[in-house]
Amino acid sequence: MIDSTVEMILDRALMGYDLSPEEGLVLLQQSDASSIAAICTTADKLRHRQAGDTVTYVINRNINFTNICEQHCSFCAFRRDAGDEGAYWLDWTAILEKTKDAVKRGATEICMQGGLNPAAQINGKSLSYYLKLVKTIKQEFPHLHLHAFSPQEVQFIARTDGLSYAEVIAALRDAGVDSMPGTAAEVLDDEVRRILCPEKIDTATWLEIVSTAHKLGLHTTSTMLSGHIENPTQQIQHLEKLRSLQKTAVNKEYPARITEFILLPFVGQEAPKPLRRRVGRDQPVLKDALLLTAVARIFLGNWIPNHQPSWVKLGLPGAIAALNWGCNDIGGTLMEEHITTMAGAIGGTCMEVETLQSAIASLGRPYQQRDTLYHKVSG
Repeated sequence: MIDSTVEMILDRALMGYDLSPEEGLVLLQQSDASSIAAICTTADKLRHRQAGDTVTYVINRNINFTNICEQHCSFCAFRRDAGDEGAYWLDWTAILEKTKDAVKRGATEICMQGGLNPAAQINGKSLSYYLKLVKTIKQEFPHLHLHAFSPQEVQFIARTDGLSYAEVIAALRDAGVDSMPGTAAEVLDDEVRRILCPEKIDTATWLEIVSTAHKLGLHTTSTMLSGHIENPTQQIQHLEKLRSLQKTAVNKEYPARITEFILLPFVGQEAPKPLRRRVGRDQPVLKDALLLTAVARIFLGNWIPNHQPSWVKLGLPGAIAALNWGCNDIGGTLMEEHITTMAGAIGGTCMEVETLQSAIASLGRPYQQRDTLYHKVSG
Protein backbone atom coordinates (compact mmCIF):
# COMPACT_ATOMS: atom_id res chain seq x y z
CA MET A 1 0.00 0.00 0.00
CA ILE A 2 1.32 3.44 -0.91
CA ASP A 3 2.71 5.53 1.96
CA SER A 4 0.23 8.27 2.93
CA THR A 5 2.88 11.00 2.89
CA VAL A 6 4.01 9.95 -0.59
CA GLU A 7 0.38 9.93 -1.73
CA MET A 8 -0.14 13.47 -0.45
CA ILE A 9 3.03 14.72 -2.16
CA LEU A 10 2.07 13.12 -5.47
CA ASP A 11 -1.43 14.57 -5.26
CA ARG A 12 0.07 18.03 -4.81
CA ALA A 13 2.30 17.49 -7.84
CA LEU A 14 -0.70 16.42 -9.94
CA MET A 15 -2.53 19.58 -8.86
CA GLY A 16 0.31 21.57 -10.42
CA TYR A 17 2.25 22.65 -7.35
CA ASP A 18 6.03 22.79 -7.24
CA LEU A 19 7.38 20.35 -4.68
CA SER A 20 9.62 21.60 -1.89
CA PRO A 21 13.09 20.07 -1.61
CA GLU A 22 11.88 18.25 1.51
CA GLU A 23 9.02 16.67 -0.45
CA GLY A 24 11.34 15.72 -3.28
CA LEU A 25 13.67 14.07 -0.80
CA VAL A 26 10.82 11.97 0.61
CA LEU A 27 10.15 10.63 -2.90
CA LEU A 28 13.81 9.87 -3.58
CA GLN A 29 14.14 7.90 -0.36
CA GLN A 30 11.32 5.48 -1.09
CA SER A 31 12.06 1.76 -1.27
CA ASP A 32 8.54 0.35 -1.06
CA ALA A 33 7.41 -1.08 -4.40
CA SER A 34 3.91 0.43 -4.21
CA SER A 35 5.23 3.91 -3.50
CA ILE A 36 7.83 3.68 -6.26
CA ALA A 37 5.15 2.50 -8.71
CA ALA A 38 3.01 5.50 -7.76
CA ILE A 39 5.96 7.85 -8.30
CA CYS A 40 6.48 6.33 -11.75
CA THR A 41 2.78 6.69 -12.61
CA THR A 42 2.72 10.31 -11.47
CA ALA A 43 5.85 11.16 -13.46
CA ASP A 44 4.32 9.61 -16.55
CA LYS A 45 1.08 11.56 -16.09
CA LEU A 46 3.01 14.80 -15.70
CA ARG A 47 5.10 13.99 -18.75
CA HIS A 48 1.88 13.55 -20.74
CA ARG A 49 0.53 16.87 -19.45
CA GLN A 50 3.72 18.91 -19.76
CA ALA A 51 5.25 17.50 -22.95
CA GLY A 52 2.68 15.29 -24.65
CA ASP A 53 2.89 11.70 -25.86
CA THR A 54 5.14 12.23 -28.87
CA VAL A 55 8.73 11.16 -28.20
CA THR A 56 11.26 13.40 -29.88
CA TYR A 57 14.83 12.85 -31.09
CA VAL A 58 17.52 14.93 -32.79
CA ILE A 59 19.93 13.97 -35.55
CA ASN A 60 23.26 15.22 -34.29
CA ARG A 61 26.96 14.51 -34.17
CA ASN A 62 29.38 14.80 -31.28
CA ILE A 63 32.80 16.22 -32.01
CA ASN A 64 35.11 15.87 -29.02
CA PHE A 65 37.95 17.84 -30.56
CA THR A 66 40.63 16.89 -28.03
CA ASN A 67 41.05 14.69 -24.99
CA ILE A 68 44.15 16.51 -23.78
CA CYS A 69 43.11 18.18 -20.53
CA GLU A 70 44.79 20.04 -17.69
CA GLN A 71 42.30 18.75 -15.12
CA HIS A 72 42.13 15.38 -13.36
CA CYS A 73 38.48 14.66 -12.51
CA SER A 74 38.18 11.49 -10.46
CA PHE A 75 35.45 10.02 -12.70
CA CYS A 76 37.03 10.73 -16.09
CA ALA A 77 38.50 8.01 -18.29
CA PHE A 78 38.56 10.31 -21.34
CA ARG A 79 41.33 12.78 -20.48
CA ARG A 80 44.98 12.38 -21.43
CA ASP A 81 48.13 14.41 -21.03
CA ALA A 82 49.86 15.56 -24.18
CA GLY A 83 52.15 12.79 -25.36
CA ASP A 84 50.21 10.01 -23.62
CA GLU A 85 49.14 6.97 -25.57
CA GLY A 86 45.65 7.67 -26.90
CA ALA A 87 45.97 11.45 -26.66
CA TYR A 88 44.54 13.28 -29.66
CA TRP A 89 43.82 16.77 -30.94
CA LEU A 90 41.79 17.07 -34.14
CA ASP A 91 43.01 19.44 -36.82
CA TRP A 92 40.73 21.76 -38.80
CA THR A 93 40.50 19.35 -41.72
CA ALA A 94 39.31 16.50 -39.51
CA ILE A 95 36.72 18.69 -37.81
CA LEU A 96 35.37 19.84 -41.17
CA GLU A 97 35.29 16.28 -42.53
CA LYS A 98 33.30 15.10 -39.51
CA THR A 99 30.88 17.98 -39.97
CA LYS A 100 30.43 17.28 -43.69
CA ASP A 101 29.73 13.63 -42.92
CA ALA A 102 27.15 14.63 -40.30
CA VAL A 103 25.35 16.90 -42.74
CA LYS A 104 25.26 14.13 -45.35
CA ARG A 105 23.60 11.93 -42.74
CA GLY A 106 20.91 14.49 -42.01
CA ALA A 107 22.30 16.15 -38.89
CA THR A 108 20.82 19.45 -37.80
CA GLU A 109 23.21 19.84 -34.85
CA ILE A 110 26.89 19.55 -34.03
CA CYS A 111 27.62 19.15 -30.34
CA MET A 112 31.24 20.15 -29.73
CA GLN A 113 33.16 19.88 -26.47
CA GLY A 114 36.68 18.89 -25.55
CA GLY A 115 39.35 18.70 -22.90
CA LEU A 116 40.95 21.84 -21.48
CA ASN A 117 44.07 21.81 -23.62
CA PRO A 118 46.54 24.55 -22.55
CA ALA A 119 48.14 24.42 -26.02
CA ALA A 120 44.83 25.23 -27.74
CA GLN A 121 45.71 28.82 -28.55
CA ILE A 122 46.21 31.04 -31.58
CA ASN A 123 48.64 33.94 -31.15
CA GLY A 124 48.69 33.23 -27.44
CA LYS A 125 44.91 33.49 -27.03
CA SER A 126 42.59 30.64 -26.11
CA LEU A 127 39.52 32.52 -27.32
CA SER A 128 41.04 32.85 -30.78
CA TYR A 129 41.37 29.07 -31.00
CA TYR A 130 37.77 28.48 -29.93
CA LEU A 131 36.50 31.12 -32.34
CA LYS A 132 38.32 29.34 -35.17
CA LEU A 133 36.67 26.07 -34.11
CA VAL A 134 33.31 27.77 -34.50
CA LYS A 135 34.11 29.50 -37.78
CA THR A 136 35.57 26.32 -39.30
CA ILE A 137 32.08 24.83 -39.07
CA LYS A 138 29.80 27.83 -39.48
CA GLN A 139 31.51 29.39 -42.51
CA GLU A 140 30.67 26.30 -44.56
CA PHE A 141 27.46 25.30 -42.79
CA PRO A 142 25.89 28.52 -41.46
CA HIS A 143 22.48 26.94 -40.88
CA LEU A 144 23.83 24.02 -38.81
CA HIS A 145 23.05 24.47 -35.11
CA LEU A 146 26.28 24.56 -33.09
CA HIS A 147 25.72 23.36 -29.53
CA ALA A 148 29.13 23.97 -28.07
CA PHE A 149 31.40 24.58 -25.09
CA SER A 150 30.41 23.86 -21.52
CA PRO A 151 30.51 26.38 -18.66
CA GLN A 152 33.85 24.85 -17.70
CA GLU A 153 35.25 25.64 -21.14
CA VAL A 154 33.93 29.21 -20.88
CA GLN A 155 35.71 29.63 -17.53
CA PHE A 156 38.91 28.13 -18.99
CA ILE A 157 38.92 30.65 -21.84
CA ALA A 158 38.09 33.56 -19.54
CA ARG A 159 40.79 32.62 -17.02
CA THR A 160 43.44 32.02 -19.66
CA ASP A 161 42.79 35.26 -21.53
CA GLY A 162 41.82 37.53 -18.63
CA LEU A 163 38.27 38.08 -19.88
CA SER A 164 34.87 38.16 -18.21
CA TYR A 165 32.44 35.31 -18.73
CA ALA A 166 30.11 37.66 -20.57
CA GLU A 167 32.89 38.70 -22.97
CA VAL A 168 33.69 35.07 -23.79
CA ILE A 169 30.05 34.03 -24.23
CA ALA A 170 29.22 37.06 -26.38
CA ALA A 171 32.24 36.43 -28.63
CA LEU A 172 31.32 32.76 -29.08
CA ARG A 173 27.69 33.67 -29.75
CA ASP A 174 28.64 36.30 -32.31
CA ALA A 175 30.97 33.82 -34.05
CA GLY A 176 28.16 31.28 -34.45
CA VAL A 177 27.62 29.25 -31.27
CA ASP A 178 23.86 28.72 -31.04
CA SER A 179 23.46 27.11 -27.61
CA MET A 180 25.53 25.84 -24.68
CA PRO A 181 25.67 22.31 -23.22
CA GLY A 182 24.84 22.31 -19.52
CA THR A 183 27.60 19.84 -18.82
CA ALA A 184 30.38 20.10 -16.19
CA ALA A 185 27.53 20.38 -13.66
CA GLU A 186 28.20 16.86 -12.31
CA VAL A 187 26.48 17.46 -8.94
CA LEU A 188 26.00 21.09 -7.94
CA ASP A 189 27.28 20.62 -4.41
CA ASP A 190 30.75 21.83 -3.50
CA GLU A 191 31.33 19.05 -0.97
CA VAL A 192 30.83 16.50 -3.75
CA ARG A 193 32.82 18.55 -6.24
CA ARG A 194 35.86 18.73 -3.95
CA ILE A 195 36.13 14.95 -4.23
CA LEU A 196 34.75 14.35 -7.71
CA CYS A 197 36.28 17.23 -9.67
CA PRO A 198 38.35 19.48 -7.37
CA GLU A 199 39.88 21.46 -10.25
CA LYS A 200 36.53 22.21 -11.89
CA ILE A 201 34.49 25.35 -11.40
CA ASP A 202 32.48 25.50 -8.20
CA THR A 203 28.70 25.48 -8.03
CA ALA A 204 28.29 29.26 -7.92
CA THR A 205 30.48 29.72 -10.99
CA TRP A 206 28.57 27.11 -12.99
CA LEU A 207 25.29 28.82 -12.14
CA GLU A 208 26.71 32.26 -12.94
CA ILE A 209 27.98 31.22 -16.37
CA VAL A 210 24.73 29.49 -17.35
CA SER A 211 22.66 32.46 -16.15
CA THR A 212 24.96 34.81 -18.11
CA ALA A 213 24.40 32.69 -21.22
CA HIS A 214 20.63 33.07 -20.75
CA LYS A 215 20.97 36.85 -20.38
CA LEU A 216 23.00 36.97 -23.60
CA GLY A 217 20.52 34.90 -25.58
CA LEU A 218 22.13 31.47 -25.55
CA HIS A 219 19.84 28.61 -24.57
CA THR A 220 21.44 25.87 -22.48
CA THR A 221 20.71 22.32 -21.46
CA SER A 222 21.05 21.01 -17.90
CA THR A 223 22.51 17.75 -16.61
CA MET A 224 23.27 15.74 -13.50
CA LEU A 225 25.95 13.06 -13.13
CA SER A 226 24.35 10.66 -10.66
CA GLY A 227 25.03 7.42 -8.83
CA HIS A 228 28.58 7.90 -7.50
CA ILE A 229 29.31 9.54 -4.12
CA GLU A 230 26.38 11.93 -3.88
CA ASN A 231 23.42 11.31 -1.56
CA PRO A 232 19.69 11.94 -2.12
CA THR A 233 19.81 15.29 -0.31
CA GLN A 234 22.52 16.51 -2.67
CA GLN A 235 20.57 15.22 -5.67
CA ILE A 236 17.50 17.20 -4.65
CA GLN A 237 19.58 20.31 -3.93
CA HIS A 238 21.00 19.98 -7.46
CA LEU A 239 17.48 19.87 -8.93
CA GLU A 240 16.44 22.83 -6.80
CA LYS A 241 19.37 24.90 -8.11
CA LEU A 242 18.38 24.08 -11.70
CA ARG A 243 14.76 24.97 -11.04
CA SER A 244 15.76 28.27 -9.41
CA LEU A 245 18.01 29.05 -12.37
CA GLN A 246 15.13 28.48 -14.77
CA LYS A 247 12.74 30.53 -12.64
CA THR A 248 15.21 33.41 -12.75
CA ALA A 249 15.41 33.23 -16.54
CA VAL A 250 11.62 33.19 -16.82
CA ASN A 251 10.83 35.82 -14.18
CA LYS A 252 13.50 38.24 -15.42
CA GLU A 253 12.43 37.60 -19.01
CA TYR A 254 15.87 36.63 -20.24
CA PRO A 255 15.91 35.84 -23.97
CA ALA A 256 17.07 32.25 -23.39
CA ARG A 257 16.32 29.37 -21.00
CA ILE A 258 17.20 25.78 -20.08
CA THR A 259 15.75 23.63 -22.85
CA GLU A 260 16.05 20.16 -21.28
CA PHE A 261 17.23 18.08 -18.35
CA ILE A 262 19.45 15.06 -18.98
CA LEU A 263 20.27 12.52 -16.27
CA LEU A 264 23.74 11.02 -16.75
CA PRO A 265 24.19 7.92 -14.57
CA PHE A 266 27.81 7.28 -13.59
CA VAL A 267 29.72 4.65 -15.57
CA GLY A 268 32.77 3.50 -13.64
CA GLN A 269 34.19 0.56 -15.53
CA GLU A 270 37.25 2.45 -16.77
CA ALA A 271 37.17 5.31 -14.27
CA PRO A 272 40.29 6.04 -12.19
CA LYS A 273 40.67 3.37 -9.53
CA PRO A 274 40.13 5.42 -6.35
CA LEU A 275 36.62 6.49 -7.35
CA ARG A 276 35.85 3.13 -8.90
CA ARG A 277 36.70 1.38 -5.62
CA ARG A 278 34.67 3.91 -3.65
CA VAL A 279 31.55 3.51 -5.81
CA GLY A 280 31.92 -0.26 -6.02
CA ARG A 281 30.23 -0.90 -9.37
CA ASP A 282 31.05 -0.58 -13.05
CA GLN A 283 27.64 0.20 -14.58
CA PRO A 284 24.64 2.29 -13.50
CA VAL A 285 21.92 0.75 -11.33
CA LEU A 286 18.85 1.05 -13.54
CA LYS A 287 16.26 1.12 -10.76
CA ASP A 288 18.07 3.99 -9.05
CA ALA A 289 18.36 5.91 -12.32
CA LEU A 290 14.67 5.41 -13.09
CA LEU A 291 13.51 6.61 -9.66
CA LEU A 292 15.67 9.73 -9.99
CA THR A 293 14.35 10.22 -13.52
CA ALA A 294 10.78 10.19 -12.21
CA VAL A 295 11.50 12.50 -9.30
CA ALA A 296 13.29 14.92 -11.64
CA ARG A 297 10.17 15.08 -13.83
CA ILE A 298 7.94 15.70 -10.83
CA PHE A 299 10.30 18.31 -9.36
CA LEU A 300 11.34 20.17 -12.52
CA GLY A 301 8.60 19.56 -15.06
CA ASN A 302 6.62 22.77 -14.46
CA TRP A 303 9.71 24.73 -15.43
CA ILE A 304 11.79 22.38 -17.60
CA PRO A 305 9.34 20.24 -19.61
CA ASN A 306 11.81 18.27 -21.73
CA HIS A 307 13.56 15.34 -20.06
CA GLN A 308 15.99 12.97 -21.75
CA PRO A 309 17.73 9.74 -20.68
CA SER A 310 21.22 8.76 -21.82
CA TRP A 311 21.10 5.69 -24.07
CA VAL A 312 24.90 5.75 -24.08
CA LYS A 313 25.01 5.23 -20.32
CA LEU A 314 21.87 3.13 -19.77
CA GLY A 315 21.86 1.22 -23.04
CA LEU A 316 18.86 1.49 -25.36
CA PRO A 317 16.64 -0.81 -23.22
CA GLY A 318 17.28 1.40 -20.20
CA ALA A 319 16.53 4.54 -22.20
CA ILE A 320 13.28 3.00 -23.45
CA ALA A 321 12.32 2.23 -19.86
CA ALA A 322 12.99 5.86 -18.90
CA LEU A 323 10.34 6.96 -21.40
CA ASN A 324 7.81 5.42 -19.00
CA TRP A 325 9.36 7.20 -15.99
CA GLY A 326 8.94 10.79 -17.11
CA CYS A 327 11.13 11.27 -20.19
CA ASN A 328 9.65 12.66 -23.41
CA ASP A 329 12.81 12.69 -25.54
CA ILE A 330 15.27 9.90 -26.39
CA GLY A 331 18.22 12.11 -27.32
CA GLY A 332 20.32 12.15 -30.43
CA THR A 333 22.04 9.90 -32.90
CA LEU A 334 25.46 11.24 -31.72
CA MET A 335 27.26 9.43 -34.60
CA GLU A 336 30.35 9.15 -32.41
CA GLU A 337 30.71 9.41 -28.67
CA HIS A 338 34.03 9.12 -26.85
CA ILE A 339 33.73 10.47 -23.30
CA THR A 340 31.26 7.93 -21.90
CA THR A 341 32.40 5.10 -24.15
CA MET A 342 35.96 5.42 -22.87
CA ALA A 343 34.52 5.13 -19.35
CA GLY A 344 33.22 1.66 -20.25
CA ALA A 345 29.62 2.39 -21.20
CA ILE A 346 27.76 -0.40 -22.97
CA GLY A 347 25.28 1.73 -24.94
CA GLY A 348 27.46 2.23 -27.99
CA THR A 349 28.67 5.32 -29.82
CA CYS A 350 26.09 5.80 -32.58
CA MET A 351 22.38 5.24 -32.99
CA GLU A 352 20.64 5.08 -36.34
CA VAL A 353 17.45 7.09 -36.74
CA GLU A 354 15.49 3.95 -37.61
CA THR A 355 16.67 2.29 -34.38
CA LEU A 356 15.47 5.22 -32.28
CA GLN A 357 12.15 5.29 -34.12
CA SER A 358 11.63 1.54 -33.61
CA ALA A 359 12.47 1.87 -29.93
CA ILE A 360 9.88 4.60 -29.48
CA ALA A 361 7.27 2.73 -31.53
CA SER A 362 7.75 -0.34 -29.32
CA LEU A 363 6.00 1.64 -26.55
CA GLY A 364 3.07 2.49 -28.81
CA ARG A 365 3.96 6.18 -28.82
CA PRO A 366 4.50 8.42 -31.85
CA TYR A 367 7.93 9.84 -32.69
CA GLN A 368 9.06 13.13 -34.16
CA GLN A 369 12.39 14.54 -35.25
CA ARG A 370 13.20 17.86 -33.57
CA ASP A 371 15.99 20.41 -33.68
CA THR A 372 18.18 21.38 -30.73
CA LEU A 373 15.62 23.86 -29.39
CA TYR A 374 12.71 21.39 -29.67
CA HIS A 375 11.18 22.75 -32.84
CA LYS A 376 9.61 20.16 -35.12
CA VAL A 377 11.72 19.09 -38.11
CA SER A 378 9.70 17.87 -41.09
CA GLY A 379 10.99 14.63 -42.56
